[in-house]
Amino acid sequence: MTVTLEGGCRVSDMREGEPLVNGTLRIWNRIGRATGAQAISLRVMEFAPGSSPLIRNHECDEILYVLDAGTRPGKIIINECAFAVGADSGIYIRPEQTFGIHNPGPDAVTVISSQCPDPAREPEFVSAPTVAQPAADPPIVRLTDQKAQPTADRWYRVLIDERTGSTQATQFVGSIPPGRAPDHFHHYEEVLFILKGEGRMWAGESNTPIAAGSCIYLPKGQVHCVENTGEGELRLLGVFYPAGSPSVRYDV
Repeated sequence: MTVTLEGGCRVSDMREGEPLVNGTLRIWNRIGRATGAQAISLRVMEFAPGSSPLIRNHECDEILYVLDAGTRPGKIIINECAFAVGADSGIYIRPEQTFGIHNPGPDAVTVISSQCPDPAREPEFVSAPTVAQPAADPPIVRLTDQKAQPTADRWYRVLIDERTGSTQATQFVGSIPPGRAPDHFHHYEEVLFILKGEGRMWAGESNTPIAAGSCIYLPKGQVHCVENTGEGELRLLGVFYPAGSPSVRYDV
């Protein structure tokens, strides 16, 4: 069940509600202009075995994170280019490119998508690739290849930013140890997806439990904190718009 906290912060489950279905693809729209966001979105995309329909990106940066790549290696098709796809990888989709997943099965491939700025329209499915700006190099960044950047007792790894071509947004994975850090705020709009662990999302004086699969929207300037209430690591995926550094925060 979706919970709305102070200032418009929202927390929901990744597969809450009825998905949009097209062929082997199911999409859950969790965050976007339709739910009160200004310019960022978050959707959960599940690709069943087979070749998915192709989706055309529009006039935005689309940033993907492969949450689960399935049992057998699959491929992502970006325009006319095919790239091997693995779990815990960030992928940058340029404006006007098309993409889809070929999944050899037997398990589903799960991808977390953010569009910046959110085009606020239904996905456009196309029957054949459209050549926009074919990638000379794979626009894919593996989490394990990125250096951890320490900040206090935490770390983060940036996957997608201007180095991979995205001038609109930044994608990172962060690790939070048990406990609660000071409340803070940012000058950007942000979405979070909890990869593992358990805790509480605080927005001002309001809070709600979070766990793996929680989708979180943080408005620009909203005072907040992610508390790790477990005994191990809480790991999260973050995307924020406009782009910048995950280390920039303003304590209150």
